[in-house]
Amino acid sequence: MEIKRDSYLSQLKSFALDGQVKVITGIRRCGKSYLLRTIYRNYLYEQGVKPEQIITVELDLAKDIRYRNPLELASYVRGIAEGKSEQYYLFVDEIQMSDEVPNPYNPDGAKIRFYDALNDLKELSNLDVYVTGSNSKMLSSDILSEFRGRSDEIRVHPLSFAEYYSAAGGDKTEAFFDYALYGGMPLVLSRPDDEAKMSYLKSLFSEVYIKDIIDRKKIKREDVLSGILDLLCSSVGSLSNPSKIANSMNSVQKRNGESIVSTNTVSSYISHLEDAFLFSECKRYDVKGKSYFDYPNKYYCEDVGLRNARIGFRQNEMTHIMENIVYNELAIRRCSVDIGIVYSSEKNKSGNRQNVAREIDFIATKGGKKIYIQSAYAMETDDKIATESKPLSLTGDSFPKIIVRQDIRKRWYDDNGFLNIGIIDFLLDDTIF
Repeated sequence: MEIKRDSYLSQLKSFALDGQVKVITGIRRCGKSYLLRTIYRNYLYEQGVKPEQIITVELDLAKDIRYRNPLELASYVRGIAEGKSEQYYLFVDEIQMSDEVPNPYNPDGAKIRFYDALNDLKELSNLDVYVTGSNSKMLSSDILSEFRGRSDEIRVHPLSFAEYYSAAGGDKTEAFFDYALYGGMPLVLSRPDDEAKMSYLKSLFSEVYIKDIIDRKKIKREDVLSGILDLLCSSVGSLSNPSKIANSMNSVQKRNGESIVSTNTVSSYISHLEDAFLFSECKRYDVKGKSYFDYPNKYYCEDVGLRNARIGFRQNEMTHIMENIVYNELAIRRCSVDIGIVYSSEKNKSGNRQNVAREIDFIATKGGKKIYIQSAYAMETDDKIATESKPLSLTGDSFPKIIVRQDIRKRWYDDNGFLNIGIIDFLLDDTIF
């Protein structure tokens, strides 16, 4: 089954031959290697590039194990491309498996790393360098800091609904609810039945993600990491912070006679989950005060299927799942996303007026464009309509405002000028952003 990933292909095409190292990042198993070794390779062939002009090194395979030594890698590639008139392309897959080796000219000095090899190779004017990496040994934050100003990042996400539907086909509504349950990890589409899909998603946590983080970060409290994962997955779309999570975990730890979890430990472990692209923190922004709040914020899972699998496919509240899907879609469209806070002067029970904070689910910005978005699964009553619409009315500006809903099929503008659009229509319309 071929899945088109045209947005990422366009980015690769735009960065081609720019003299920078192209760094393809993202959560493991989201399709980074397929994007480079299949989709982009086929594009290059269509442009007349010959197979021998593409140097592919797969460091996770035994055939290329010698090139885990960065000196061997640099020597091998130079032997092919140096001094030649043809343009060459280097694809290095699973770069995190590269070893650090002693400097043969200074054994007591700093070791030679893959950064050194790639910096050496990028000086070849006829070589275009691309690397991908899983997150067990090398995360994008590391490589991008090493190549600051000398690299392009292509952040790859699990499938958007548009990508998912282009491969799955069939009834759009049925496809959406399958997507809301199983998410967009590409291999889900090839699993034959519900049981196989559930099993695959559960195994990604137990066999891949948790082991990667423990190995890379030398985690001492796996029980704490697992507990944080469970709490974050259960509370997507809800305000939280490390202190609140630590307090929640400690109430359980005390009952079981286990050691207390510090807020610093929770904060550190959440950072590890973010580095591994499992979760993203979405900060709250005061729309009129033009400032960010420190806490609490929200955390969204990179893939709703992974979120559902982690909590045993329970707690499938569509309000929170849909909100997570909308957040992920905005991230896929390369928007910066915040939670908006506006204030309304309202009477309290004593009859006195006070400022009440109202929340706008998302403020999405890209370039000079900004859109306010409310995610509302259903708006059956006038009270619900007022609740969702009021924060949008308090922004004091004229940027577009959208209410994404599951209970309508055709888009329309209400009396406030807010676009009401169905979730499927929103996910399939790439002109909105």
